[in-house]
Amino acid sequence: MRSLITFALLLFLTAGLLRPDEPVALTAVRLKDLVTLEGVRENQLIGYGLVAGLAGQGDRQQTIFPLQSLTNMLERMGVSVSPAAIQVKNTAAVMVTATLPPFAEPGAHIDVTVSSIGDARTLQGGLLLLTPMKGVDGRTYAVAQGPLVTGGFVAGKGGTSQTVNHPTVGRVPNGAIVEQPAPSRAPDNHIRLQLRQADFTTAARIAKVVNGKYGTSATPVARADNAGIVSVTLPAEYASRTTEFVADMETLAVPVDRAARVVINERTGTIVMGKDVRIGPVAILQGNLTVEIQTGFAVSQPAPLGNGTTEVVPQVGVAAKQEKTRNVVLKQGATVEELVRALNAIGSTARDVIVILQNLRAAGALDAELEVI
Repeated sequence: MRSLITFALLLFLTAGLLRPDEPVALTAVRLKDLVTLEGVRENQLIGYGLVAGLAGQGDRQQTIFPLQSLTNMLERMGVSVSPAAIQVKNTAAVMVTATLPPFAEPGAHIDVTVSSIGDARTLQGGLLLLTPMKGVDGRTYAVAQGPLVTGGFVAGKGGTSQTVNHPTVGRVPNGAIVEQPAPSRAPDNHIRLQLRQADFTTAARIAKVVNGKYGTSATPVARADNAGIVSVTLPAEYASRTTEFVADMETLAVPVDRAARVVINERTGTIVMGKDVRIGPVAILQGNLTVEIQTGFAVSQPAPLGNGTTEVVPQVGVAAKQEKTRNVVLKQGATVEELVRALNAIGSTARDVIVILQNLRAAGALDAELEVI
């Protein structure tokens, strides 16, 4: 854990944290990386299908719906058979998912992900049979079929088997063919830019940069409607050339500043802090109380030729140890660099830092958003 604190300290030192009296430098980011166009979006597709050719590793008899699906498919092909009269271990019922990109036209190919929903051991070597891919409106937008590529495998049997990664999930690269156009709206003379992260300051700067390039003070072309939307009217010189205008506008550089935020993953002990985080004047006291309980076993042996029996007697010992309190004092305008250096000096671990940051936020001494993931 101490090595993690040292690594975090090095990151802050190399990041060049600013002192309170230094101006905040803004970073210029492409407009393309800050916004998306309203209506130009991806769509999720889902389908239910069968994977065949699993060499006895498919769904077992107690999973009923794969047999029902197989008999229904055979019946549509002119083969009539009862689900109770067959035993097929080479097939598995699967859910097929895909993402339909915007402006996808019929004939385009997209990747699909196949996941087992029964008790099949693996999908390795399987073939996805013809599966309709539907959207949330119930319409079929693509049809998927093809051999699976899995990132894992199962080898051996019984207690000597070896499983690597997740063999019950696979992909079919370019396995789906688009059957009808994606429900995307093409940009027209009025474009609405959606910020990936809503922020009033960033929205106002986007409008200012766009107006500086394509508009004037008398006839602005961009307006920040709110923290998440910037409306842009197509300039006269780009009439009927919406695609060219969007492509040129996406290259504009917009100065942005990031919100002061501390992100904590308590499960792994990871802490990520931005450079603009400031800490108010505060004193931190830290001490550890350790309670150790040990159980030993002593053997009670009877005397020779006696009538007693050998007994195992547990011996329980309890010890408590409390370390002296260690303290850190931070002055007004202290940075995260100074906090990490001070905590590292008193031997705090990453989990100690997590608790201290949460307490600082509760005390109102941490000028940043605290997000726990």
